[in-house]
Amino acid sequence: MGLQAARAQQPQPVDNALTIAGVQGVLNKGDQAAASGNLTEARRQYDLARDYTRKLLGFYRDLSGSFRGLDARIPREMDQKGREALETLAQANLRLAAVFRRQNQSEVAVPLLVEVVKVMTPASPEGRKAYQSLVELGFASTPYTAGQVLDAVPAAGK
Repeated sequence: MGLQAARAQQPQPVDNALTIAGVQGVLNKGDQAAASGNLTEARRQYDLARDYTRKLLGFYRDLSGSFRGLDARIPREMDQKGREALETLAQANLRLAAVFRRQNQSEVAVPLLVEVVKVMTPASPEGRKAYQSLVELGFASTPYTAGQVLDAVPAAGK
């Protein structure tokens, strides 16, 4: 086998935007822009991160489904990558919602926060943070205490 053929068989690096690490880099750029007060650029970076993450979710789901029943390792890997992508999407949504809140555009932040609660569940750190933001915005009024209510209720007969 020649050198050319050997190179063709080696895995080629994927466009960095099509990896979780690449999306994290985009989120970091958004964080830097937000920290410097450039909310327009922060919003652009967070939107870009959301777009990339949604693409990744679709790719992972498609590959997982294509290999089901053929090789269990591949669907397991793609499902794990999908969970990581969902967490990254939730992080991007939380950051973008924070930008909208800073710009007094809570009506645009609410759908992002609801999506975080939906995809991550209220029991996750991201879900709790999103729901707390919904309470702070006045969209919801019942605080979610993540099981603390049961601890505060005295047991019967005590």
